[in-house]
Amino acid sequence: MIYDFHTHTFLSDGVHSPIELIRFASVSGYGYIAVTDHASYSNLDFIIPAVKKDCELAERYWDIRAIPGVELTNVPAKSINDMAKAAKELGAKIVVVHGETIAEDVEPGTNLEAVRSEYTDILAHPGFLKLEEAKIAAGNGVFIEITYRAGHSLTNGLVADVGREAGVKFLINSDAHTLDNLFKPGMQDKVGLGSGLSKDEVKEIQDVNNRELIKRIGYI
Repeated sequence: MIYDFHTHTFLSDGVHSPIELIRFASVSGYGYIAVTDHASYSNLDFIIPAVKKDCELAERYWDIRAIPGVELTNVPAKSINDMAKAAKELGAKIVVVHGETIAEDVEPGTNLEAVRSEYTDILAHPGFLKLEEAKIAAGNGVFIEITYRAGHSLTNGLVADVGREAGVKFLINSDAHTLDNLFKPGMQDKVGLGSGLSKDEVKEIQDVNNRELIKRIGYI
């Protein structure tokens, strides 16, 4: 079973509609998918209800759990806590924060504000993750992403090393923007191993961390 908590549709910069992406995920062996389009105050109240409708539709007819969420992307760092809270109040089950990837000019301090927030579930592609940030994430239960996405994945090795030292809980997500970006069976393991995680660490992500997140948000 594939768990993937970071994907995009044409409601932001992806290609497919939410229901299309969920369908493609379903036939690719996914058990759980979170739809987490790029968001800020300009579109939270549009994206979340729209995605919820297709998630509910998919679950009514197909054997997949589809989770409505958002990715707060390139927002002012100091706005993250309040914005993440607003997203949760609007019905987002998962709040991802777009971390300080080296592929974009993200505002410094974004990682720190994300892991400090009680409303953040996942810090995505955090770039040059600092040990202080990782320790706060571990203490606050914020998951740190190992990413499949080109460009963002260039610092996976550093993220794995720093996160391991701090005792964070990792997830391996696709950051898919098209059906071709979705995981095929076995690819998540390869991404984790390629980042420098051990087989046991990858197994823990698949068997423990994924289920901890879905339990936290009420999906088991």
